[in-house]
Amino acid sequence: MTDRSLPPLPPAGPLSLWLDRIDEPLEAQNLLASAADVDVAIVGGGYTGLWTAWALKRRSPDIRVAVLEREFCGFGASGRNGGWVVGELAGGVAAYEGRSGRAEAMRLARAVFDTVDDIGAAAIEAGIDCDFAKGGAVYVARNDAQAKRQGELIAHERALGFTEDEIRALSAAEASELVGASDVRSGVFFAPCAAVDPAKLVRGLRRAVIDAGVDVYEGTTVTRIEPTAVMTDAGTVRADVIVRATEGYTRDLPGERRTVVPLYSLMVATEPLPAEVFDEIGLHSRPTFADDRYAVIYGQRTADDRLAFGGRGVPYAFGSAITPTLEHDVATHELVHRTLVELFPQLADAAITHRWGGVLGAPRNWTQSVDLDPSTGLASAGGYVGEGVAPSHLAGRTMAELILARNGDDADDELTSLAWVNASGRKWEPEPLRWLGVVGTRRVMSTADQIEYDSGRESRRGRLASKLL
Repeated sequence: MTDRSLPPLPPAGPLSLWLDRIDEPLEAQNLLASAADVDVAIVGGGYTGLWTAWALKRRSPDIRVAVLEREFCGFGASGRNGGWVVGELAGGVAAYEGRSGRAEAMRLARAVFDTVDDIGAAAIEAGIDCDFAKGGAVYVARNDAQAKRQGELIAHERALGFTEDEIRALSAAEASELVGASDVRSGVFFAPCAAVDPAKLVRGLRRAVIDAGVDVYEGTTVTRIEPTAVMTDAGTVRADVIVRATEGYTRDLPGERRTVVPLYSLMVATEPLPAEVFDEIGLHSRPTFADDRYAVIYGQRTADDRLAFGGRGVPYAFGSAITPTLEHDVATHELVHRTLVELFPQLADAAITHRWGGVLGAPRNWTQSVDLDPSTGLASAGGYVGEGVAPSHLAGRTMAELILARNGDDADDELTSLAWVNASGRKWEPEPLRWLGVVGTRRVMSTADQIEYDSGRESRRGRLASKLL
């Protein structure tokens, strides 16, 4: 930890850095005025909902699709995240291997790898300028315990069959050349990852689906979902298929309080930094970056030469509450800022211009899923645990094919048979068990990180807590 005093943080604003720079009104547009009748109703105007609508209209231009969003498209995690288009699955291959076998789990993993390039291509096709830069992800080890885990990770990935072109070990010198952080011992380079401006992506996608003929209703609160009916504050929307794409906000729907837990993640962004700073810290090809502590951190160099950096501090609020108080928690933002300066001491005097936060959704089995019940037409997709920018695109395409198959149309079997189809698990425990489990495990992991930094020795309690969570 640095003992040097840091510049004071600015007041938390209502918008993320990304949304604050959007050059268009962010007020809700086209509120639902009365009852409606469509083929597919999608609840949630983030990446998953919009990619599903995009895929449906590309495959079946005449299908009637409506997206229902309580605030405005990109209000939630899609407009606030760290901008990592990373081809990773929460839970990894192991989360799917037990139910589908290793070959199918690996097929899904590589499909998510491919999705990174698919998003770049889709952005070009739709005319979305979202600062997409495929520089990979670099994870640095900054103590011996982290370096040991990196060695074990590479051995594990090789045993699964992942190649050097997909993931590889870096020496201390190689890692420092890419990410000039302090105390680097080793690194891992993960190729299927790009940096992006997430708000430009989600708002551009909104425009693209509207242009394709999708009815996007913002400022429309969904109060209940039932087979063939979405009840809203403006009337009932009838649909043969209803897709719930609400991620961390799922807890607001009746009967869904324990489906996922909303976990908080908070970010800061620096002022634009001069070229000489990047001469020291690297990031020339805009790789995303993190170290290998148990507590999650993540950062990127933005297209206008800021560092946008985040971490998960206050993890969870009792009862799955979502409150701006925790999204703007100053103590957590100060911790995130200190951590950034630990990584890059050159930034001690750099001003922080933005700080914000939001929630991500974590299912009980830590497994992303795309579900559709053909008998009821009720569907859902998500459970990304903070890694949804890339998988949401594949989830939207998967969902579109499942809907087409239900309608008796020709569908892509390669997508409808992916291992995450109908992979949702049981609900979370009731309170206070939910709070005790999530908060207790997170605290153990934070303590484990401190032990490893102080001693350099691996903390077994951190490894155990990570497996439990």
